[in-house]
Amino acid sequence: MLLASLLFALMGVCVKLASDIYTTSEIVMYRGLFGVIFLFCISRINSVSLKTSMPLRHFGRGLVGVIALWLWFYTIGKLPLAMANTLNYMSPIWIAAFLFFYNWWRGKAQFALGLPGAIVLSFVGVIFLLQPSMQERQIPTAIISLASGMLAALAYLQVRAMGLLGEPETRVVFYFSLTSAISGAVAGVIDQDWHVHTSFYGATLLLAVGFFASTAQLAMTRAYRLGNPLVTANLSYSGIVFSSAAGVIIWHDKLSILSWVGIAIILLSGILATYIHTKSTLPLLAEK
Repeated sequence: MLLASLLFALMGVCVKLASDIYTTSEIVMYRGLFGVIFLFCISRINSVSLKTSMPLRHFGRGLVGVIALWLWFYTIGKLPLAMANTLNYMSPIWIAAFLFFYNWWRGKAQFALGLPGAIVLSFVGVIFLLQPSMQERQIPTAIISLASGMLAALAYLQVRAMGLLGEPETRVVFYFSLTSAISGAVAGVIDQDWHVHTSFYGATLLLAVGFFASTAQLAMTRAYRLGNPLVTANLSYSGIVFSSAAGVIIWHDKLSILSWVGIAIILLSGILATYIHTKSTLPLLAEK
């Protein structure tokens, strides 16, 4: 998941640079189009069939994921970047909440609070790092951003469910990329705002967005399939650290002492979550 977070951060850098040249619809479409071609080649190399026995699950995952993506892009344009990212990174907390209520509904009395606690600690670190501020008129948009994070959490859980059912990550990411490409193309036709690729720089950025997004999706899908969903979700907070580092290096952003404290909290919570998960699984491993 750490690799996925790094790749997503690099993708975010390319998206920010490409947004000065292309519309959101174009970026989403080309991101998905590259993913479709890239995953098709990967599937052929690894002899993985793209034929699926669960088309409805792919449709649901793609629909939820694309809506979350579009809502996030919308809020990025309407809210301060710090606030939009903070609210979007509430998805791990949503995952913990969904799993808690699922276990409660199924009558499972035992639900360890250590991992959800580590996730909340990570979110505190995100707030310290980004130090968001919001005006009253921005509250409706903030609610949309919260919805984006919630939908992203649902998409991650759908990814894990398909992985546990044996669906390979190549196939999962392929169909999500296909959904992204179609949705971006449809939105572009409606907007009727297309740009001709006259710049090698712009085309390279789009290729980079597609590559980083596709490889990050593969790494994330495998992480949710093989790992504890709460530990994986908590480690995703490292993406904020990577993004902040990119801001310092590329755009010369200045981080306050409070921001560095936030980075330390995020790293500490990731270590704590991993330790709690490892400790809880040791007895199970010893019994086998």
